[in-house]
Amino acid sequence: MPLGSLSKKKLTVPALAAAAALALAGCNAGAGAEPGAAEGEAQTDIVVALTGEPVNLDFTTTAGAAIPQALMSNVYEGLVEVDQEGEIQPLLAESWEQSEDRKDYTFKLREGVTFSNGEAFDAEDVKFSIERVQSDAWVSGMKAKMDIVDKVTVESPTSVTVSLKQPSNAWLFNMTTLVGAMFDPSGVEDLANEAIGTGPFSLESWTRGDSIKFAARDDYWGTAPKVQNATLRYFGDAVATTNALRSGDVDVVYNMQAPELVNSFQSDDAFQVLEGTSNGEIVLSMNNKAAPFDDVRVRQAVMHAIDRQAVVDTAWNGLGTVVGGPVPPTDPYYEDLNGVYPYDPEKAKSLLKEAGVENLDITFTVPTRPYASAISEIVVSQLSDVGINATIETAEFPAVWLDKVFTQHDYQMSVVLAVEARDVLTMFNNPDYYLGFDNEAIAPLAAEADRADEDGYVEGMQEVVRTIVDEAGADTLFIFPNVVVAKAGVTGIPENSVTEALDLTDIGWQ
Repeated sequence: MPLGSLSKKKLTVPALAAAAALALAGCNAGAGAEPGAAEGEAQTDIVVALTGEPVNLDFTTTAGAAIPQALMSNVYEGLVEVDQEGEIQPLLAESWEQSEDRKDYTFKLREGVTFSNGEAFDAEDVKFSIERVQSDAWVSGMKAKMDIVDKVTVESPTSVTVSLKQPSNAWLFNMTTLVGAMFDPSGVEDLANEAIGTGPFSLESWTRGDSIKFAARDDYWGTAPKVQNATLRYFGDAVATTNALRSGDVDVVYNMQAPELVNSFQSDDAFQVLEGTSNGEIVLSMNNKAAPFDDVRVRQAVMHAIDRQAVVDTAWNGLGTVVGGPVPPTDPYYEDLNGVYPYDPEKAKSLLKEAGVENLDITFTVPTRPYASAISEIVVSQLSDVGINATIETAEFPAVWLDKVFTQHDYQMSVVLAVEARDVLTMFNNPDYYLGFDNEAIAPLAAEADRADEDGYVEGMQEVVRTIVDEAGADTLFIFPNVVVAKAGVTGIPENSVTEALDLTDIGWQ
């Protein structure tokens, strides 16, 4: 679904037997109601259910989408942000100007902004934050997005110029992601456990294995949040989240992980169901540096062996977009590449025979996420049909999977939801990334596209993506939908998941 074309609609999801798990008692007063609040009294709390909690709070050294999902937009902010339509908007910067040679960005900063520890935000913090990404303090692979920065010059407390080594189409958008987060120099000593930012909320508490609680800041520079307290509660599985919604323990289930359970909410006026767009790709990962997937023919065989639409229909009830490449329709250089690897089991068998690996045995390392469990079963079945015998090895997510697969690259095949915006170069333009894709063919193409004009950028990045697909760097099974189920009275829910962040600012009660 393209950006801007969604609606608050009922989903036509077939009811499955699993819906029986929702046969619980009716709703109570609700998580959003303050204890003892009189009927009609304004509700000031919101509780959002999620699956997959962060292992710590430091996205500068730790991979995983759960950290920025919780903290970006809520605690940390950048100079710019992406709105629900995918457009770049000012945030901590009131405005910016670009030089004629497209290499210098001069930002005018908002006045009166403070961090949650009381320190004032100014141009020195911008310089500190950008240079810190370029330093050894940042370990996350996302830091490469700041390599293009040549220098940061403080013009005044409210003006800063960022000079690039060369023109870049991608850099300003990258500043809307976690690498653009602004930090206070005195607030980075214990990022794994503390979060100090300029955002609308302060971190009140983090209970490992359970929840993260935020409190609205009285001194926030912008529009105040709609609630005084916001809580993210983490559940081990999707059924538990919907059970919690039915019982009144939570108010919103965001990024629903059990589409087969949605049907039971559709006819209940106590709830609302939203379907938005997402930039998240379900990626069937093949370790390009490890046998047997170091042979492009084997990777191409997998591409032909998988019926991607059948995966969506079987594992996710048809809620997902099949695109054929590692780029969602929300990206400016998207094109439909489904025709490159049509479902063709005989072609897959032929490629395996050519590679000399018929009756191939592999290990399929599957993270403990609902989507991964559902998808892995149909993938294993389809691979078996062409002579690839995949044995599922379960890896607890996030800790074990991140360590074993993402960090140590100790795997053959895996599957994961990649949610970072415009992440194709993060995944494929770094041979040390866990996919192990050899970027020699695309690195010069990507660099040329980045410094080209707007049309050249789109054309160049499309060539980059086609090259990746031709080399079968990974199989993008489908684009993940953003399905939300919430109590009927909740308003301001972000329908589109277009960044890593789950922005809680506008969520409130009617």
